[in-house]
Amino acid sequence: MSIPAFPPPEVLAAREKLVLDHFHDEVRQAWDDVLATFPHPRYELIPQMLVHDGDAAVRGYYAETRTAFPDQDHEIIALRHSADAVIVEFWLMGTHRGYLGKVPPTGSRFRVRMTAYFVFDDTETLVCERIYFDSLTMVKQLLGGLDMKRPANWWLAARCVRGFLSMSSGKPDPALTNTS
Repeated sequence: MSIPAFPPPEVLAAREKLVLDHFHDEVRQAWDDVLATFPHPRYELIPQMLVHDGDAAVRGYYAETRTAFPDQDHEIIALRHSADAVIVEFWLMGTHRGYLGKVPPTGSRFRVRMTAYFVFDDTETLVCERIYFDSLTMVKQLLGGLDMKRPANWWLAARCVRGFLSMSSGKPDPALTNTS
C-alpha cells in the first residue's frame, strides 16, 4: 500500500472550508446545502455498522435524527488534516424529543464526543462522512435522564431498551465489514 502525498495548503484550506460549511449547514438543517457538499452523499455510522448511501437515504437519516433531536447541535473540539481526509473531533448534543426509530422520546439531553472523517477522492470530491462514537455513552445519557423513582418511567425505560436492541439487531453493512 503506497502512502498518498500530502496535499498543498490551498487544497487543505478548500477542504476545511467545505467541511466547516457542511457542519454549519447541518445545524441550520439546510439539507440541500449540506448535500451540495458531496455529489453522492454517503454517511457511514460505524457504531451501528450502518451506511446511508445516496440522496434519499441521507435525507431519511436527517429526517429521523432531527425528529428525535430537533435541537441537535455540535461544538468542534479539533480539526485535523490527513492525506485524503479532514478529521473532526466534536461534541454532538441534543434533546431527545421524538422517536429515534423505535426508541420513544425520553426528554433527556445528551452530549457525546465524536470523530468524523470527511474522506476525499483523488479529484478532491467529498465522497463520505464516516462517524465514530461510543453509542453506549449516548444510551446511558438518554436513559439516565429518566427518574426511575417514578413507576411510569419504568415502562418508558423498557420500551427504550427494546427500541435500542431493535436498532442493533440488523446485519452490518457489508461495505463496512468487507475491508480487505
